[in-house]
Amino acid sequence: MLKPTATHGLRPASRKAFRLGAIAAMAALATAAAAQPAEDEEAEEAESAADEVVVVTGSRIVRANLVSSSPVTQVDAEELLFQGTVRVEDMARTLPQVYSEQNTGQSNGATGTATLDLRNLGTVRTLVLVNGRRLPVGSPLHTGGADINQIPGALIRSVEVLTGGASATYGSDAVAGVVNFLMKDDFEGFRFDYQYSGYNHNNDAGNWRKIVEDSGYPAPTGSVTDGETTYLSFVLGGNFDNGRGNATAYATYRDIEAVWQADRDYSACALSDDTEFCFGSSTIPQGRFTNFGAGGPFVDYIVQGDQFVPRSGETFNYGPLNYYQRPDEQYSFGAFARYDLNDMVEAYTELMYMDDHTVSQIAPSGNFFRTESLNCGNPLLSEQQFETVCGSIGLTREDTRAPFWIGRRNVEGGNRQQDLRHTTFRGVLGFRGDINANWRYDASFIRSEVSMENTYLNDLGVTKIRRALDAVRDDDGNIVCRSVVDGSDPNCVPWNIFRSDGVNQAALDYIVLPLFARGTTDQTILSAYVAGDLDVRSPAADTGIAVAFGVERRDDNMDFNPDEGFRNGEGAGQGGATNAVGGGYQVSEAFFEADLPLVEGRPWMEEVTLNLAYRYSDYDYGVTTNTFGIRGGWALNYDVKLRGSFQRAIRGAHVRELFQPQGFNLFDMTGDPCGGPVTNGRTEEGRTFEECARSGVTQAQFGNIAHSPAGQYNFLQGGNPELSPEEADTVSFGVVYSPSAIDGLTLTLDYFNIQIEQGISNLTPEFILTECLDGDLGQCENVRRGRPGDLWIGSDVGSSGHIVALQDNLAIEEVVGYDLVADYAMSLGSYGSLSIANVLSYITTWDQQELASAPTVACGGMWGSVCGYPTPDLRNKLRAIWTTPWDLSLTGMWRYFSAVDDVNESDIELESISYLDLAAIWDAHDNVQVRAGVNNITDVDPPVAGNGAGPSISGNGNTFPGMYDALGRYWFIAAGIQF
Repeated sequence: MLKPTATHGLRPASRKAFRLGAIAAMAALATAAAAQPAEDEEAEEAESAADEVVVVTGSRIVRANLVSSSPVTQVDAEELLFQGTVRVEDMARTLPQVYSEQNTGQSNGATGTATLDLRNLGTVRTLVLVNGRRLPVGSPLHTGGADINQIPGALIRSVEVLTGGASATYGSDAVAGVVNFLMKDDFEGFRFDYQYSGYNHNNDAGNWRKIVEDSGYPAPTGSVTDGETTYLSFVLGGNFDNGRGNATAYATYRDIEAVWQADRDYSACALSDDTEFCFGSSTIPQGRFTNFGAGGPFVDYIVQGDQFVPRSGETFNYGPLNYYQRPDEQYSFGAFARYDLNDMVEAYTELMYMDDHTVSQIAPSGNFFRTESLNCGNPLLSEQQFETVCGSIGLTREDTRAPFWIGRRNVEGGNRQQDLRHTTFRGVLGFRGDINANWRYDASFIRSEVSMENTYLNDLGVTKIRRALDAVRDDDGNIVCRSVVDGSDPNCVPWNIFRSDGVNQAALDYIVLPLFARGTTDQTILSAYVAGDLDVRSPAADTGIAVAFGVERRDDNMDFNPDEGFRNGEGAGQGGATNAVGGGYQVSEAFFEADLPLVEGRPWMEEVTLNLAYRYSDYDYGVTTNTFGIRGGWALNYDVKLRGSFQRAIRGAHVRELFQPQGFNLFDMTGDPCGGPVTNGRTEEGRTFEECARSGVTQAQFGNIAHSPAGQYNFLQGGNPELSPEEADTVSFGVVYSPSAIDGLTLTLDYFNIQIEQGISNLTPEFILTECLDGDLGQCENVRRGRPGDLWIGSDVGSSGHIVALQDNLAIEEVVGYDLVADYAMSLGSYGSLSIANVLSYITTWDQQELASAPTVACGGMWGSVCGYPTPDLRNKLRAIWTTPWDLSLTGMWRYFSAVDDVNESDIELESISYLDLAAIWDAHDNVQVRAGVNNITDVDPPVAGNGAGPSISGNGNTFPGMYDALGRYWFIAAGIQF
């Protein structure tokens, strides 16, 4: 059954014990390393290659197959060194199949994590593994997806990416595919690495500078160097007990400096949707006082001295104050160990601990039109101000209120900052071994816990704002809050925003409201399987049939606890209440896999294999699922191999999707289609009164509805405990070509087709509104307009305008395309060797339907609105490495993204873009290595999308930092010492 509460995270005592245990283990390892000098690496690799078998992500059967039936792309650890990346997500996102939406380039809407997303199908549909075992949900702030910050780059052996469903092998979430990080667990010796890196950009784009300066804002000029990162890593390992075991420990530290949007010419202001001018907020330091047309003609004022004067389009440039790169400090340490207890039992363990602290920053908070009326009796109002807003419409100072909304930016109080800290522990304990010559087993226990601390600084309290603006005179004639006089809040201090210099520190100290949230996620997995040969074989094959079957039990929990201010929607800059979420589920599973060699050693049939997989899952909330996979490989000869597969994958709903209480969130929309001026009976977006009336607009409101000054509107979100698992069918066909006539060349071409039904999501709020205006009266029931006809003023679910968009099984998505991988290595004789690796992904179809009755939207090569994050048709990565005979390796990489069109009316195209990266590795001594490089060496500006690249689709600073190089040229220099 569904559980309403979740287990809390690792207790302080447990954390302390883990730290002390790890320190003791590392001390022991130092002794082991000293007693076991490192062997020659080349000899060691040659020895291991002789006994190598093919271990492919996507299968539990280990065999030396000639042909793999799974389309797996592999990246070696050397890629991290050449890229100079200390963040694993930066390396992973260079792969054309991989997208990154949560990363250090996010500020507004950041969760403080780093996630991976295959095929742009969503983080929750990408399963991340370490050595074939799950990582936990990375934060209670988001629905799902592992935080790959916890993966130590210093210990990565390789990364394997399997695109397409793999639920029959790994269970839920492997809908788009699997990213498997394979770690070193046999290190011998000691290695220390230090790297210093940063960004450099020349602000020479005159068009962006002109737009910013023409809007009256300062723009950066010249060259800037910033965002410096310091990274240190230690790896210590050694064999012990005459080689029966190995222990490898690691510790890493990184410190990333912040970058502001003010420091780049293309982000020095929030650009408009058409990128033609700066799009500021009308919540301004001068204060905006407007009635939005409620109760009379539309009026709009700002404060000048102690006067109300007509507003002339004044806005606030909120963009430059946002972080373009968040500051981040991280510690991690852990150990991987294995030991042969006897001939049949090998014990192994994986211990990983991470503490990551980051801060996101956006512009100052304020009164974002959270007050709907103005007290005419407020003694802080000058006579001119009183007459302008009250006396002119017949109101007096005798405790009457005028219908006025106030937008006032708290520039005196500093920028809003979200202080995020995630502490993650993951422990694996397992036993594996050979039962006999044909059978082996593997049983493991995994416990993972994530503890999150979220402290929100410099926001204002909604109730405090209302009280501080409701000033009166006490019996002694002093100006005080009404709540002081009636005793409801004796600490209140009047907030004098009616004078240009009226705000004092006492008022700031009162209205500022820090917000706190704490939460945990935890995961427990018990898994066991046996695998082996049945000693049964096809008459046409020499190799017998191999099978694997086992059971698994997974327990996932979440406990998210915001404070009273968060829960009550008291944060003026939060866009709505942040509700607590608590719950969990258990799933019990049984799985089976069989590998059937059908033909071997025959003409045109050097090897023909068939792989079958099946998994039965029983969720404790009454849902059962069946997933299966059929894969086949056909090696015509040693040159040409064919492969194909069909996979049925599922994704069970995560805790937030099941249990999240209803509450407001924000979505981006250019403007209300029923607002703005009316010409010939139609609004700027071409809507008539008859259409707008379906959504609740009155005749008086039609054409007079104010657009949100920030382009953000309210929608009501919430979980659904009745959700069914998503289902996906994946088909792939491929060919592997390794011509014997061209030694060192391998080409693979794979076709993939992923179709998702019953996708768990909420309808896009803008889609709901559009469908309503177009005549779908059922969707009109989900449009709730406010008193002035708006969809954005206020945060009270009962009275504020909003659109209802709750979680449901609605979405239908299909992605079709091709992956081309080419590898070539050749000898240059006395000049060393050259290797070239190219990975290309071409998407021919990326279609989605919000629900079955909705039209299909082609999102391939598109961005924005229902398509969201950009999906380039073509992405390519080409790396060439020259290994010289002078202990020096030189490399260059070309990255390419095709153009992406705007699905919105603003029609902003993200132009095609190429990046060139150069790096060198010099083995200066037997024990010393020096590395240096520059990525995006020509300092290419990112494609600029403008205000449409908002936080709701993971944009920041007018572009998409998770895809493009938003900060310009990246440089690094590093050194490593190994004994």
